[in-house]
Amino acid sequence: MESRVKVLGHPLHQMLIVFPLGLLATAVVFDFIARISDYSTAAVVAHYLISAGLISGVVTAIPGFIDWLAIPKGTRAYRVGLLHGLGNVVVLLLYFGSWVMRRGAVEAPETMATVLSTAGALVALVTGWLGGELVDRLGVGVDPGAHLDAPSSLTHDKVPAGHYSASGMAHE
Repeated sequence: MESRVKVLGHPLHQMLIVFPLGLLATAVVFDFIARISDYSTAAVVAHYLISAGLISGVVTAIPGFIDWLAIPKGTRAYRVGLLHGLGNVVVLLLYFGSWVMRRGAVEAPETMATVLSTAGALVALVTGWLGGELVDRLGVGVDPGAHLDAPSSLTHDKVPAGHYSASGMAHE
C-alpha cells in the first residue's frame, strides 16, 4: 500500500519518525546522566529534548494518521496501525506528563518525571516494532514499484519488465 503523503517520492511519516524517536529516547539518556552524576545541565537538556520531541511527535503523527486512514478496514494492517497509533498517543502523553512535572524544577525534576519519560521510551520500543511490522511485513507505505533495481523515486520511470514489485508480482 503506497503512502498518501509523500515528499520527493518518499513517505513523509517514515522520514519524520526519526525526530521524535531520537529526541525522546535521548531525553531518557540525559535524565539518567543527570541522576547518576548530579549534573543539572543534563536535566535541562532532557527537558528541551522532550519539548522538541513532543512537537515533532505531533507533526509526525499527522501524515501517519492520513496513511492509516487509507488502509482497508478489516485487515491486519489496519489493526496493527491502530495499535501503533494509539500506542504512540500513550508515548506522547507519558512524555507530556514528564514535561509538565519538570516545569517548576527543570534543573532537578522529580523522580516521577524520569519514571514517566522512561515508561514512554519503553512503550515507544513496542510502537516502533509495530511500525516496522507495518512497513517491513505488511508493506504499508511501500511504493508498489519497489524492488532491488527500481529507478530513483525522483523519476517517473515504470518498473522494468521482468522485475518484481514489493507485492511480489512480476511486471512484464
